[in-house]
Amino acid sequence: MVAVSAAREVTLGVEEEFLLVDAVDGAPVGGGGDVLDADRGRHRPDGGAGRELQRELLSTMVETSTGVCTDLAGLRAELAAARARLDRAARKAGLRPLASGTAPMAAPARAVTPTRHYRQMARLYGRLTDETETCGCHVHVGVPDRESAVAVLNHLRPWLPVLLALSANSPYHQGADTGHASWRTLVLSRWPTHQIPPRFASAEQYDRTVATLRRTGVLPSGATNAYWFARPSNHLPTVEVRVADVTPSVDEAVLQAGLTRALVTTALGAVMRGRPAPRLPDHMAGAALWTAARYGVRGPALHPETGDRVPAAEAVRALLDRVRPALEASGDAAEVRELAQGVLARGTGADRQRRRAAPGTPWTVL
Repeated sequence: MVAVSAAREVTLGVEEEFLLVDAVDGAPVGGGGDVLDADRGRHRPDGGAGRELQRELLSTMVETSTGVCTDLAGLRAELAAARARLDRAARKAGLRPLASGTAPMAAPARAVTPTRHYRQMARLYGRLTDETETCGCHVHVGVPDRESAVAVLNHLRPWLPVLLALSANSPYHQGADTGHASWRTLVLSRWPTHQIPPRFASAEQYDRTVATLRRTGVLPSGATNAYWFARPSNHLPTVEVRVADVTPSVDEAVLQAGLTRALVTTALGAVMRGRPAPRLPDHMAGAALWTAARYGVRGPALHPETGDRVPAAEAVRALLDRVRPALEASGDAAEVRELAQGVLARGTGADRQRRRAAPGTPWTVL
């Protein structure tokens, strides 16, 4: 059982990536610099407090981030404020932010954001860089140290596909329905290490693996981390879970954060008690991730504990059961369960994009 005090002290924060699109036709526009300039130039009643909007890999994308939060109510307020801030800056630049994991409509051209790191990526990965116009929801959860972070990763591996299934929000690409709930996952799968992380025996082994990938040229020479869907942060005392598509609503971002914190808290308890992580073969982890990307919550899933093919709703219930003690200890149980049931009832962003699709507008703009 997770102690109440320990669960309540586990911090969390969220980074969200958004597309910038034309207000009329919905095509992505390379206006990231203009949006950042508009945000810096406006008068803020808070005197300038809060995290700045950030550039992303392509100029058609912008990232928001919350501060460090200790409860879901505070996180919800920060997520809503960050989205509102981005919306104001984008409108000032003549654009709209779009909460979708991929761009539904084609863009005439995409420019790599001109930073040293992104230019390195473009030189190494070529056309992959231009074609990775994808937006995710990244949840950071506080951990005691880097060794704990790596140990937690091993326990998270079976549950990452369920988080993806609940967030799937990228069915369209280049004006066509891909047949997948999360096309973003398929796009990212072409990159080295953009997958569920393998098991690591220690932080030293993790760091040695990243160094080897960098030395062999698979990662850029300036890279400080790999692209796995869960990883220890290199600059924060956190585990970063980055498997989810950006979600269309603040509610669904809160759901991702609440479940992720509960998973990390549960894993920390298992690590402290010396319980081994489940032995999930890499091929089964990949199969579960692909199934989640294909169907979201409207189809089959691979059960995180048995590997059996089950309805996705059953995998979601297994996740809720798994983290129930942590959710109860943090006071999040009722809210998270209600939010999860809402997604199961309404479908994910991918389902809602398809239902709302009309000629020229298959998306949900903030």
